Amino acid sequence: MRTSVAVLATAGALTAGQLGTAGAASASAKPEPKAASAAPSAAPRSSGCPIDIVYTSRFQIDRNGWVTNGGLYFGLKNKSTKSFKKVSFTVTNVKNIRFGRATPKGGKITRKTSKTVTVYDKSLAGKAKLGVKVRTHLLNTRSYKVKFSVRGNGWNCAVDQGTWGA
Repeated sequence: MRTSVAVLATAGALTAGQLGTAGAASASAKPEPKAASAAPSAAPRSSGCPIDIVYTSRFQIDRNGWVTNGGLYFGLKNKSTKSFKKVSFTVTNVKNIRFGRATPKGGKITRKTSKTVTVYDKSLAGKAKLGVKVRTHLLNTRSYKVKFSVRGNGWNCAVDQGTWGA
């Protein structure tokens, strides 16, 4: 019998001023996998940093620990009307996650390993998004974590943008 786990991540504050865990997750077992709701969640924005980190809020995994529906989406959203130059967004494994094939959304992949994915855009326009959908393998479905970092010219954001996971 195939067992899947639906994980609901509640959005925490992933802003420039905060470090450490920014999202909490809870898991519940479901008997059969259904179409996962992959609507991205956005974290609240702090003053001074015009971007929000967004990520998949609900997902399911198969019996082998792979996230269904093509994997997880991680990205950033420009809340300003101003454009920013040389923007890179990096998602790095902290605990029990491995990455497979990655598809960029709004930029190009500049680094892709089993533990790190970086997406880059020469110029992030106002109100634009930059992200990556990556096939994800959870080695432990109850304990996993990734960290986010952003770099770019023209904003006042910290490089370390916090973590997400359970």
